Amino acid sequence: MEENLNRMVQEIRSKFGIVGRERELRKALAAKLAGKHLLLEGEVGVGKTTIALALAKFFNQPFYRIDGDERFTETKLVGHWEPPLVIEFGYDAEKSFVPGPLVRAMLEGGILFINELNRLPESTQNVLLPAMDEGQIIIPKLGAVKAKPGFYIIATQNPEEHVGVTSLSEALRDRFVWIKLDYQTEEEEKEITLLRSGCNDPKIVDLAVKICRATREHPEIKRGASVRGAIDLASLVSKLNSHSVDEWVDAAIMALGTKIVLEDDAGKPIEKIIREIVVSVFQNFQ
Repeated sequence: MEENLNRMVQEIRSKFGIVGRERELRKALAAKLAGKHLLLEGEVGVGKTTIALALAKFFNQPFYRIDGDERFTETKLVGHWEPPLVIEFGYDAEKSFVPGPLVRAMLEGGILFINELNRLPESTQNVLLPAMDEGQIIIPKLGAVKAKPGFYIIATQNPEEHVGVTSLSEALRDRFVWIKLDYQTEEEEKEITLLRSGCNDPKIVDLAVKICRATREHPEIKRGASVRGAIDLASLVSKLNSHSVDEWVDAAIMALGTKIVLEDDAGKPIEKIIREIVVSVFQNFQ
């Protein structure tokens, strides 16, 4: 079994272009093979969605994705009776009921992927409980919908301090197994940036990664940039005519200005903080 699990990990990494993450993939595969619904938690840009999608697609099951939104109601998750069809055919499951992604995944023994679960309203989250617990849900005028073998939920969530998220109920968290994803190593982030930025200059990639990692340690920054910032920064710099400090600063403000969050008591504007970081990293890089 150990050898088979390692083979699956390497196949997923190769097929879906995942750098590193062997340990996390092993745990995710173990959860799927054990039939334990999986919750991936981590900062924006650490690869939660990448791992979730790779895992879902690897098993080649029917797949349904929803993205967390405060407007995503229970009806959108489960399905609804279409009024004109009800008038014509009555409460006929095959003719009048429009199944939502949860019901479709259950009926087809598929995978339901919920991106940013903790952005869903609590009432919508609670609909998942009987599906996860008992493998069925009760729909008014339709009755019990039972999940076929293979039904599985993979969900991601951002840390609770993010704006727009709600805490998952204790009952819902209890029905998941949990994997927390942290930022990857500097070498892995360089490899990811080299692969995805379109920049083949190792020096630019190295510097872009160092700048992004420095944003995570700055005292006036609450949330620094993920590797996504390094990818964008390397891509921009590679298109510039020169690689002067000033051009790096301009590119960094463009790439990182939307990706970092300042502390509430930050005493300087974001542009100045980014400039200071770029200049500091540049000086240490020489």
